[in-house]
Amino acid sequence: MKNVLYITLVALLFTACKNDNNTTKIEPLQEQNPVVFDGIDPSIKPGDNFYNHVNKNWYDNAVIADDQVGVGAYRFLNIPQQKLLQNILEDVSKNKHPQGSIEQQVGDFFASGMDTLSIDKRGITPIKPILDRIDKVTDITEIMAFVAEQIKTGDYSMISPYISPDQENSSLNILHLSQAGLGLPDRDYYFKDDASVREIQDAYKTYLTTLFSLAGDENAVVNANKVYSIEKQLAKSHKTRIERRVIKDNYNKIEVSELNKAYPNIGWSKVLEILGVETQWVDVKQPKYYETLNALLKQIPISDWKLYLKANSIGSHDDLLSTPFQEASFAYSKVLSGQSEQQPRAQHMVRRVDRQIGFALGQLYVKKYFNEAAKERALDLVNNFQKTLEGRIENLEWMSDSTKVKAKQKLYAISKKIGYPDVWKTYDVTIYRNEFFENVVALRKDEFQYELNQLNKAPNREEWHTTPSTVTAYYNPSLNEIVFPAGILQAPYFDLYADDAVNYGGIGMVIGHEFTHAFDDQGAQYDKDGNVTNWWTEQDYTKFKAKTQQIIDQYGAFTVLDSVHLKGALTVGENTADNGGIAIAYDAFKKTQQGMSEEKLGGYTPDQRFFLSIARIWRVKMRDEFLRNYVATDPHSPPMWRVNGPLMNFTPFYNAFEVKEGDVNYKTDEERIKIW
Repeated sequence: MKNVLYITLVALLFTACKNDNNTTKIEPLQEQNPVVFDGIDPSIKPGDNFYNHVNKNWYDNAVIADDQVGVGAYRFLNIPQQKLLQNILEDVSKNKHPQGSIEQQVGDFFASGMDTLSIDKRGITPIKPILDRIDKVTDITEIMAFVAEQIKTGDYSMISPYISPDQENSSLNILHLSQAGLGLPDRDYYFKDDASVREIQDAYKTYLTTLFSLAGDENAVVNANKVYSIEKQLAKSHKTRIERRVIKDNYNKIEVSELNKAYPNIGWSKVLEILGVETQWVDVKQPKYYETLNALLKQIPISDWKLYLKANSIGSHDDLLSTPFQEASFAYSKVLSGQSEQQPRAQHMVRRVDRQIGFALGQLYVKKYFNEAAKERALDLVNNFQKTLEGRIENLEWMSDSTKVKAKQKLYAISKKIGYPDVWKTYDVTIYRNEFFENVVALRKDEFQYELNQLNKAPNREEWHTTPSTVTAYYNPSLNEIVFPAGILQAPYFDLYADDAVNYGGIGMVIGHEFTHAFDDQGAQYDKDGNVTNWWTEQDYTKFKAKTQQIIDQYGAFTVLDSVHLKGALTVGENTADNGGIAIAYDAFKKTQQGMSEEKLGGYTPDQRFFLSIARIWRVKMRDEFLRNYVATDPHSPPMWRVNGPLMNFTPFYNAFEVKEGDVNYKTDEERIKIW
């Protein structure tokens, strides 16, 4: 699948302030520089649409650049902030550095990708050996041998292995096999028949046709249709994104000897041998997919499979090849995203360097832009939020005391990663300034070997699964950890000069959100050690499921683009975390000096500023095409409903803005959903 959105990067310098007795010490309000909430549309009542009340004027005036899919906060902070990484890369790439140093690795990698004259001159040459190997394939055994060899170079096609903890024994990493094989963003795209999806299908077929044409194939249209037909047959066996949320139904651990018996045409013993995998057990996450693949390997002619492999291999490398291949990729992706112009080459390379060697780049980034005091301050906040959630669990009316004990044990077992890793990941590669394609493949091979080395070992609890400069945060249930990279510690999430209401409504909501993920529909199935096991009483879990079903039903009624409904069952985890995150952040805020006062700032009460900050951190404008795909594939609700959804369930919001019966988003107290 072609990527149309990249998570973004950055951090902001700030100093720490200590927390004493659960009350945050802040400088006198009159000495602070209050955040001004611009963009507010007073003609829209807070109770009708709070997101638009806060953001509508901004939204109407915001301009999405031709080379972007959106503008605003969160992931779209890459527009100004990728420049920070670009400055680092341009600086280090100008000079010669000791071979193997992080400056040499990232600088020369960036320089190799910026040498577009050499890349264009090589054309399709870098992948000719791959296509020649496909031409020599004669049977199924050789097909699967090729597939396995390519996986080691980062070229995944019809099988998708990865290594992570065993969900029933989180102290051990095992091999997992996921469904794979598709080029469109989701299996549903092969079967829907509305106009917008047909346009995407046609664009994808055109993309495949162009790839074949660029490779010199005279039957490009016919062969593209054959590839599409294979993918559609594979797609029929795919579980939907909603079905994949059912954790236990996507865990099927079997012995390798049984794997060979179940799927003999795939030839797993040989595939695993080529991959270098030595293991007794494998988790086949979606067996139906591999049953279908096993059957299709016999049913579909070898010649058609060779076309499939060619299309996949060219597509896996198209952005490493000459301009015509990159243009073919963009022509397809812009139909998905609505983006009308390609981004400058430097922005493309910033993302690639961060994606492939991001912890080397991250060291330079942290050194240049991140203040050490940030880690201390963020950890201080996280610890306070942990205590706040403990109090909320203790006061739950629907949960029994025995389950509360287990919940609090899990809560305090959560590990916290702030800013950047204590142990930096290294890259065992030699980067050459004039070999872009080879550099990418070398880094992909290094990543594969790094992952393979984790097999049959205890998980590396020092490892991070995002780079420090990424604007994101996450909870990992199998390791029971929360992670807040340096990139998220910036305005509008955190602002050194802002009052507590702004920061607790910003980074506070994010912290509360990630803690709640430990207790969402999926996280709640993992115990404190990261094992999928039942730590609930039967009655409590029944009540919990009924409450999450309320979230599913409520959000499933929300729409965007006039009539496109949100997928309540797909977004239930994130929506649960949003609802819980706001409640936890508010409780923590009320323990601060400002939270306990009624003193207005900028014309707003402390509670009002808290809620205004929540609406501001989701201030985002997206292209319609991108938003449509987002709703179909992303487990997060669109920005408007990340604000309006939780707030219509939260009574303190009603009190702060005098929301009353008759307002569009008003819910009676009985209708307001309360979980955590």
